[in-house]
Amino acid sequence: MTSTMTTAADLAADTATAVPALSAAEQEDLIRTNMPLVGHLVRDMLSRIPNHIHRDDLTSAGLHALVTAARGWDPTRGIPFNRFATTRIRGAILDELRSLDWATRSVRTKARVTDTTRQSLTTTLGRTPTNEELAQALGTTTTDLHQTDNDVQRATVLSLQGFTTSSPDDLVTERTPGPEDMLIRREQIGYLHHAIASLPERLQTVITEYFLKERPMADIAADLGVTESRISQLRAEALSLLKDGLNTHLDPELAPAPENPDSIIARRRAGYYASIAGNTNLHSRLAMTNAHGFTPPAHGAAA
Repeated sequence: MTSTMTTAADLAADTATAVPALSAAEQEDLIRTNMPLVGHLVRDMLSRIPNHIHRDDLTSAGLHALVTAARGWDPTRGIPFNRFATTRIRGAILDELRSLDWATRSVRTKARVTDTTRQSLTTTLGRTPTNEELAQALGTTTTDLHQTDNDVQRATVLSLQGFTTSSPDDLVTERTPGPEDMLIRREQIGYLHHAIASLPERLQTVITEYFLKERPMADIAADLGVTESRISQLRAEALSLLKDGLNTHLDPELAPAPENPDSIIARRRAGYYASIAGNTNLHSRLAMTNAHGFTPPAHGAAA
């Protein structure tokens, strides 16, 4: 008896919930009023992701979530619409970013495990481990390791290209950025140029030839007289230095603290970070781009 009554009550509640709490006109008014909220959340997200992600894709997902939120919002529950919609819009934007990411979650997980293991072996051995040593520590083969590395580097290529492109649509997050936003973006690009220029000669060559000149790894290996496996190893080492070097100057909270500051590896990295600071100042960083954020053809990334 009780079970039947409970089921009937639940069914009645579900039926009531299915009826929109607002009329179509009220929903439309909510959508129009809160459209700027979508723009604000999209701008916030664009400031924290690579610049090859297009604003229109995120805006479209955000607007669709806003419409859905207006249809599902019930004012009698006491939750302000702004907060209700913000949660759903952010979720939709994140879902859109995941759909734009070609790399699967398993690839990202493998990349994190590989990077952690490589750093651990570097600390233990006092040098960068070989691919054979890294594969053995991971319990995999060098072929699988190379494939994972290539998968991750494809995403990195997109990030670097989006960061250094001369296209105004990719350099800034808005078509009409404010002076402060443009200045920050130009400084970031300048730091990237100087960070590449401060790399050890061989690592600088690998980054410049592979990413900026888009040469095959086999050709670079032939020029340097090493194997393709060694080029892949140098590329990973250079990217790690670039990431930590840029974070040291642009976002110190993300810069890793060395486990042993007195080790050879830690001292070399500290020297690299210092060389970036020694090779750059505000004038030289801004000189890498013009007032509109374009990179002049005369400036190479390693110049």
